[in-house]
Amino acid sequence: MPQPDLTLTPAGPTLAPRYRDRHTAVPSSPAHTPHTPRNPYLRLFTLPGTRAFTVGNLIARLPMGMFGVSAVIMIAAAYDSYALAGGVTATGMAAGALTAPWIARLVDRYGQARIAVPATAYAVLGHLVLLLCVHEKAPVWALFATTALTATSPNTGGMSRARWAHLLKGDRDALHTANAFEQATDELCFMLGPVVAALLCSTLFPEAGTLVGAALFLTGVLIFAAQRSTEPPVSPRTATGSPLRVPGMAPLLAVFLATGAVFGSMEVVTVAYVDGPVAGPVLALQAAGSFAAGLLYGRAHRTVRLRTCLAAMAVLMTMPLLAASTGSLLALAGGLLLAGMATAPTMVTGMGLVQRLTPASQLNEGMTLAVTALLGGIAAGSATGGWAADHAPFASFGFLVPATAAALALALCAATRVGARA
Repeated sequence: MPQPDLTLTPAGPTLAPRYRDRHTAVPSSPAHTPHTPRNPYLRLFTLPGTRAFTVGNLIARLPMGMFGVSAVIMIAAAYDSYALAGGVTATGMAAGALTAPWIARLVDRYGQARIAVPATAYAVLGHLVLLLCVHEKAPVWALFATTALTATSPNTGGMSRARWAHLLKGDRDALHTANAFEQATDELCFMLGPVVAALLCSTLFPEAGTLVGAALFLTGVLIFAAQRSTEPPVSPRTATGSPLRVPGMAPLLAVFLATGAVFGSMEVVTVAYVDGPVAGPVLALQAAGSFAAGLLYGRAHRTVRLRTCLAAMAVLMTMPLLAASTGSLLALAGGLLLAGMATAPTMVTGMGLVQRLTPASQLNEGMTLAVTALLGGIAAGSATGGWAADHAPFASFGFLVPATAAALALALCAATRVGARA
């Protein structure tokens, strides 16, 4: 039996950290040696296997920002109806919100690779069937029926966060940085995905965005699932039932629901206010602000309380309202950039709370429940924002909705003391 390596510390000799092979557990954090990068993000990728699973997950995650826009363009071009296109994509989103926790529960129970690959293949098949139905101009009911087939898409971002939580167990600072990196990645993918989809559909043919998205999704998940050395082990099931029963989880999901309403309403009211081809680039500034703030937040050595993040969001979400009141598009762009800076820190802190509250054996399910709450809030916010835009007594009226939703999220957090119990 090999002898353990020892290293000298101020407290005396101790076991030296050592990277292990793919058949043993992965160490909890990178070894701190003179050759360790000072940048906390670069330090994350000194762990074996992290670069490979991150690349695969990035490829798989980009289509999440492509499928919605691609479907809208594809359906609108064939049926000449944006209302139908919006209804079909909303149906797919609603179906996904219902099935995502069940897919995540299977991932926790049987492992990422064993569930993610067939679930992704089935979802990709659904996208291709929808494409064929649109191309052949099938009856409208067929579009709604086939879009439900795409609802088996696994939560790729949640699976990546679960890997970081496994690899960095016990290293809270490094896990905070990893969560910030994942949130910044989300913002980047949802910022670039619609642009790539619109470019493909407009320069090639309306179905191009869906085809490329399906190919990237399947390829990325296959690469990600092949990295078995970093996959969290399947933990024994406990008798705790759903993560919803964990104390503090239900109030936290209520906060996520209100936070999702901020995002959904802001997108709709901004598009309605700008009402032109520059709406996309202007709206992308919110994601750009969140991306930059997420990276900066990940370099911090401490995590701000969720209530503090939501208070900052409630204040910054008034910036687009004030900017829109001036009638200046440039001012609105600046207001959205500032408002976006509250998004990533809030989400990083919220997801960190989910990881702390949820048992390790149910981590994927817990994070997927949070995403489902966000999607529900986005849908509610989009509907409310659309109503406000149609019935606005003055031009900037719609921007009251995201500001109100942010204030509601803060009030819920304060009333339920979310985060104080974690």
